[in-house]
Amino acid sequence: MASLKDAQQLTKNLEELVGQLSTELENGDVDFEKLVTISDEISERADGIAETFSSVNETLMERIQAATNGSSSSGGSRRSGRREEAKSASRSDDDG
Repeated sequence: MASLKDAQQLTKNLEELVGQLSTELENGDVDFEKLVTISDEISERADGIAETFSSVNETLMERIQAATNGSSSSGGSRRSGRREEAKSASRSDDDG
């Protein structure tokens, strides 16, 4: 499962690319083709990170909504169903 450490690694990779871009600009002998390549890669990775965080946020919000809606309507019935299963299992143990 992905973690915040994984996200941190993605941002470190992005920082490295920005560092490369900065170094190229400081060099004095600017290779615009290389600047375009690095800039494109930065853009693609930044978009990927944004999509990942957006997806995680949507999933968390859906789960929170489901838990909120589920706890008010079916949470009690789920618990009572488990109690009934436990009682039934207990009765079958007593019968044997």
